[in-house]
Amino acid sequence: MKKVILKIDGMTCSACSNGLEKYLNKQEGIQNASVNLVMSNALIEYDEKKLNLEQLETFVKKAGFKSLGLYDNKTEEDKNKGEKTKFIIFGVLAVILLYISMGHMVGMPIFDFLNMHKSPINYTIVLLILTLGFIYYGFDILKNGYKNLIHKTPNMDTLVSIGVISSMAYSLYSMVMIFQGKHEYVEYLYFESAAIVIFFIKLGRYLDGISKDKTKEAIQKLVQITPNKAIVKVDGKEKEVTIDEIKKGDIVVSHAGDRISVDGEIVNGKAHLDESFITGESKPSSKTIGNKVIAGSINYDGYLEYKAEKIGRDSTISQIVRLVVEATNTKAPIAKIADKVSGYFVPAVIIIAVLTFIGYLVLGFPFNEAISSFVTILVVACPCALGLATPLAIVVSEGTCANEGILVKKSEILENAEKINTIVFDKTGTLTYGTLKIAKIINYSNIEEKELMQYVGSLEAKSTHPIAKAFEQYLKENKISNLEVKEFENISGYGIKGFVADKEIILGNAKILTYFNIENKYQEDEKLLSKEGNSIIYVVQNKEVIAIIGVNDIVRENAKQVIEKLNKNNIQTIILTGDNEETAKIIAEKIGIADVIANVVPSEKADIIKKLKSENKKVMMCGDGINDSPALANADIGVSVNSGTDIAMDSSDVILMKNDLSKILDLINISKHTIRNIKQNLFWAFFYNSLMIPVSMGLLRPWGISINPMFAGFAMVISSLTVILNSLRLKKVKKVI
Repeated sequence: MKKVILKIDGMTCSACSNGLEKYLNKQEGIQNASVNLVMSNALIEYDEKKLNLEQLETFVKKAGFKSLGLYDNKTEEDKNKGEKTKFIIFGVLAVILLYISMGHMVGMPIFDFLNMHKSPINYTIVLLILTLGFIYYGFDILKNGYKNLIHKTPNMDTLVSIGVISSMAYSLYSMVMIFQGKHEYVEYLYFESAAIVIFFIKLGRYLDGISKDKTKEAIQKLVQITPNKAIVKVDGKEKEVTIDEIKKGDIVVSHAGDRISVDGEIVNGKAHLDESFITGESKPSSKTIGNKVIAGSINYDGYLEYKAEKIGRDSTISQIVRLVVEATNTKAPIAKIADKVSGYFVPAVIIIAVLTFIGYLVLGFPFNEAISSFVTILVVACPCALGLATPLAIVVSEGTCANEGILVKKSEILENAEKINTIVFDKTGTLTYGTLKIAKIINYSNIEEKELMQYVGSLEAKSTHPIAKAFEQYLKENKISNLEVKEFENISGYGIKGFVADKEIILGNAKILTYFNIENKYQEDEKLLSKEGNSIIYVVQNKEVIAIIGVNDIVRENAKQVIEKLNKNNIQTIILTGDNEETAKIIAEKIGIADVIANVVPSEKADIIKKLKSENKKVMMCGDGINDSPALANADIGVSVNSGTDIAMDSSDVILMKNDLSKILDLINISKHTIRNIKQNLFWAFFYNSLMIPVSMGLLRPWGISINPMFAGFAMVISSLTVILNSLRLKKVKKVI
């Protein structure tokens, strides 16, 4: 299966995105399609053996929309610049049109040649000419409305189109009557209504466009981190190329002050790099031969040559952007409900409008009143606000999360995070920095300590576990070289083994002894080391324990604050670790966690998560994203605390780019505000339609309350603006810590 994101043109409301989504999901070869109204794109997962990009674009066209190709943030243009000029021009024309058609109602002076009673023909012709300009301005609305009706996916444009065409048709009929000398028909012209309705729809679109652009700011900031050009080394000479010309394996050069162009590995030189946009660490990190570099990092003070490894869509930044964009294309359950309602809403409004029109005629009302009510219902009931209510709030929240270094893969996470009542933490690298050091070595063998640590350090160098860093640092500080390791094997959840200097060495926690049926004679020593807060590594040779090594870790700076805040909010916190219980309890006591589950392997972690969920708990698992992948995948929400170099981990739903546990609190807080905001948006959207449709039908006329098509268009803009402004408040959600 392959995923693509297509840029879609022609969507104006939730009925549009709904209709396109339904149509795409019906097509053979498409596994799943999710259409995003706010971002104007479609995330499509399809079988590339059955379909290609051209066929997908054909499906979009058949559904009544236009594909603008693959979504690319670097080529995104601000369409609102051109729209602003048009809006100003037609704004002036709208004022002129309203002055001519309605100025006399408020006592404004009108020239005789434009007076509806003194010069009805001139008056009619000028209104027609001005209105035709607005018809041209809003032709895209009329065209989309017609297409969507033909494709049986009626939407907001359909409602407006029917209303505008009905007003124009009746006005043209009245104009013919005026030309025939029946000047009383000048009272039944609705040209200005058709024009002003289009203007207000365009006003709503213009404001909507501005709000959409604001929601993309976080993504654009990420895209702009990487430079457009780079220097590569070709035949020993430096050559400037564009970022797109760099190929995997090329040697790229970075001077002091440059940004790193692509992800890669240093092959020459050393420097201090600022990677704060990924790691959140303000202190520059020292880099030398063999170290990895991330595109967008700033070279402070050195000269580097690095081999390009991840380019284009594979780079860390591209993956971050892809995750953010894909997240905005997934739908939260609350959004699906709103979409479903919108799908039924438009046809229902058309039926109500038609029945009202017929009812007026049957009850003997004048034809002009019947057509006015018909048009007013169609305009006032446009589901703009309803369509924006959920997706806009979700996209703004996604942007807020991205700005805070919280990458959310699915928008449903923003709905579910506030429901979490249990958070399970891995210990090493999550609650602690994973910055380990060798605290104590108890040697039971005749092997010299330096030689023993050379065996252990060489074997640990093959491991990806955070604890291996402690041994790497120990060897470096004591100037001990690595030996060749043969037949290396990682025994997940237990330890590692391999041959060093022709000796089989086994390393691991206490469970490694059970795994290999080795007697543990040194449990008392283990307990003593554990009480001091050490993680324990057993060293085994020839089925005998030859040493125990205690490794210390450092608790994260704000871990205690975060746990205290979670406890105050009645969220249960649990440590779930493969380390021994004594060590885990010392960490738990330091930061205020009451529940500890220790000595578990990765598969057991997943079972514990399942057990907690079976107790009707909403569980978040927070781990390092590698060793904890089974548990992360089984939790209601999997959160990975990671440096960002392995950004595309499939196991987690959320990635904390800054290694900051307080971002869990921010995620829950943003989730609470998002759901509250969506509920507010939906309430006002439904309240508005529930209130305005009866008014438009004329049910409140006995009490002197009525509305015409022009004011209906204005009211529709106000409802959409209310939703937009309310959603944008999510950009200012306060941090918890």
